[in-house]
Amino acid sequence: MNDVQTIVKVGIADLNVIKAPELIRTAGLGSCVGVVLYDQTNQIAGLSHILLPDSSLAKQENINKYKYADTAIPLLLEQMVGIGARKSLIKAKIAGGAQMFQFSSNSDIMRIGPRNSDAVLEILKKLKVPVIAADIGGSSGRTIEFDPRTSMLKIRKVNKEEIYI
Repeated sequence: MNDVQTIVKVGIADLNVIKAPELIRTAGLGSCVGVVLYDQTNQIAGLSHILLPDSSLAKQENINKYKYADTAIPLLLEQMVGIGARKSLIKAKIAGGAQMFQFSSNSDIMRIGPRNSDAVLEILKKLKVPVIAADIGGSSGRTIEFDPRTSMLKIRKVNKEEIYI
């Protein structure tokens, strides 16, 4: 019996969808937020690596829609439904949004991690996708991996124990 699982990797400002038995993973979540959407019944999951909160701040015309919370999450939802997920069954787990550097100024513009987390939560609420678990904030980078068979999100933080949510 071959029990080797395929791991689909998602890069920064990217997204992808999978079906069990595949796993999905992203690394390098500092101020970025990893958004996992999943349909437990159909064992379908999607992962988006959100780099910035809002596409309206982009200067260029042709933007990477996978980069921003307000554009990537609806696209991820659409792709999941496209491979058989039922919108009414989709839930979310999120991780990341760390404040990686300390700044002396109180400028909101430098609070990228918290702004990303807030934007992700706002979009999910607007799309009526319940957030089941979250590991956001702090000052540590993360790598996350999701298994649609168990609906468990494994989180590895730099110099810390793995946790599952």
